[in-house]
Amino acid sequence: MYGIMNRNLSTLKRTNLQNVRLAHHSCKILILGGGTGGCSMAAKLSRKFKEKPSHVIVVDPAEHHYYQPFFTLIGGGIGNMKKCRREMKDVLPKNAQWINDFVIEIDPKNQKITTKNGDTVNYEILIVALGLKLNWQAVPGLVESLDNQKSQVCSIYSPETVPKVYGAIKRTKNGNALFTYPNTPIKCAGAPQKIMYLAEAYWQKHNLRDNINVVYNTALPVIFGVKKYADALWKVCEGRQIKVHLSTNLIEIRPDKCEAVFQNLVKPEEKRVEKYSLLHVTPPMTTPDVLKNNRDITNESGFLCVNEKTLRHDKYQNIFGIGDCTNTPNSKTMAAVASQVKVLYENIMDHLEGKEMSQIYNGYASCPIVTGNDKCILAEFDYKLQPRETFPYNQRNESHLAFLLKKDVFPFVYWNLMLNGHWHGPEAFRKIFHPFAKK
Repeated sequence: MYGIMNRNLSTLKRTNLQNVRLAHHSCKILILGGGTGGCSMAAKLSRKFKEKPSHVIVVDPAEHHYYQPFFTLIGGGIGNMKKCRREMKDVLPKNAQWINDFVIEIDPKNQKITTKNGDTVNYEILIVALGLKLNWQAVPGLVESLDNQKSQVCSIYSPETVPKVYGAIKRTKNGNALFTYPNTPIKCAGAPQKIMYLAEAYWQKHNLRDNINVVYNTALPVIFGVKKYADALWKVCEGRQIKVHLSTNLIEIRPDKCEAVFQNLVKPEEKRVEKYSLLHVTPPMTTPDVLKNNRDITNESGFLCVNEKTLRHDKYQNIFGIGDCTNTPNSKTMAAVASQVKVLYENIMDHLEGKEMSQIYNGYASCPIVTGNDKCILAEFDYKLQPRETFPYNQRNESHLAFLLKKDVFPFVYWNLMLNGHWHGPEAFRKIFHPFAKK
């Protein structure tokens, strides 16, 4: 997989740009990234700004758009890639202009960006929605292990790697099954546990569980950031005899020996080597290089510096951010983006009209934590890590309803409402079920 990727990039680098006419574009709204946040904002804004040059441009190099929350279920043998993949040209709004290229430079002082092919785009408003990059190379031995189809190292975090996961689970008959969470921010912080619970359920169903030692190694000091749901997850792990090692970070894989090396983050000098029969890796993640290398607009970790309430840049008033690439301290999930879309749209409209920004993002995020083939804990919370539950039951409890929402309802909402800019989260339903709750 990665060899092919590198060859394609090399081909691009060898392209003779002397024969290419470099283009210059200008627009009202420029959106960097065609993921969840970028598509949703493009849909809303392109309905208002249609005609050139006061229109919307989206810059993204991908040919396909993925509903990534479904990767967990694919890895667990539930569903297939067809349900979570569509052509990028089919999900971007027709009124928006798509530049199918990488952005390599952001020049906020001149309100301009440059693409890999040398094209430039001037903007009035810039929305940065570049997401996170999977840093496979950060763990020695990981790329080599993933490239080997016979290896029992796998990951649900990429469309190239997720098809291998279920096969690796089925081939595991005994030994140690290790699941990891890295020492970096990641998208969908519950996913490393979800695939573990689905794998454990498979081994239980096929009478293999007594022969397999299931271990969750997380770099975090807690099993989950919100205490209410963390308490429930501890009970799930205890009930299923899943070992949990906190503050434990994967630092190396030795594929020839089927060994994983872990570091104790509390006592960094302590390292532990574990044999594995299956190793599911959540890779370290970073922001894309175009952000990480531009300290004028990012923090020391490479995340776009925005106000956590308004989502406007701290320094440049015509730059806004949405999704995983910003420094907002919320959980990085699709549900968080849904809530941010409404806030961002209204605040951009206020900005263009010269008004004070009226909308505030409260950090809402949701994480449907699948704990088996038919049950799920639906975690919902805000910046303060306080539950903000939608449904009239205690959502710390495993629920079949929550599982059906995760498997069937949320994908429908995503493709038919969210990417069209019509879904802003479950706030309306929360008001119905909890009419007297505090906002």
